[in-house]
Amino acid sequence: MGELIPLFGIVFGCMIPISVIWSKHRERVAEMQIGTTAAQTAEKAAQYAAQVQRLEDRVQVLERIVTDRGYDVATQIEALRDTRTVESGGGEEKGSGVPLDIESREKA
Repeated sequence: MGELIPLFGIVFGCMIPISVIWSKHRERVAEMQIGTTAAQTAEKAAQYAAQVQRLEDRVQVLERIVTDRGYDVATQIEALRDTRTVESGGGEEKGSGVPLDIESREKA
């Protein structure tokens, strides 16, 4: 039994440096994961910002259309929704919706 005491001292003496090395390694891995997560978060934030900017640009265009051309746009949109194909006698199809006639309005 007395012979085992130096053996325990050697084993525990070697375990301390191994524990220190292992804990430093775990810290480095954790730091790398945090860095990767931060980079991914920044990339997603940039994508969201770009998408928000595109949507804001589209809303500005729609607001300009509504204010420049008045409320007639709603009737034009409804006319487009009501456009249906109707079969005529010769098998041809033609639209039954209201024509938009935008070109003549833009000239006026």
